[in-house]
Amino acid sequence: MSSSPVEVTHISSHGVWLLAGGDELFMAYENFPWFRDVPVGKILRVEEPTPGHYYWPDLDVDLTREIVSHPERFPLRAK
Repeated sequence: MSSSPVEVTHISSHGVWLLAGGDELFMAYENFPWFRDVPVGKILRVEEPTPGHYYWPDLDVDLTREIVSHPERFPLRAK
């Protein structure tokens, strides 16, 4: 179990910042298009069902810390 809950700390025109396990992770819209053009409330509602696994129930998006930290290793994206 993580010592602090996962949370979205900032949303900009470039992407979303996620605070997880004391680390701030950036998700650029270029790599994570699911977060572009959706209501802020749907982005802010994030859960961490298991350590390092992030889930946005309103968007049905599942990501891991590895995917967020190294999107270049996971080139397949939803269109």
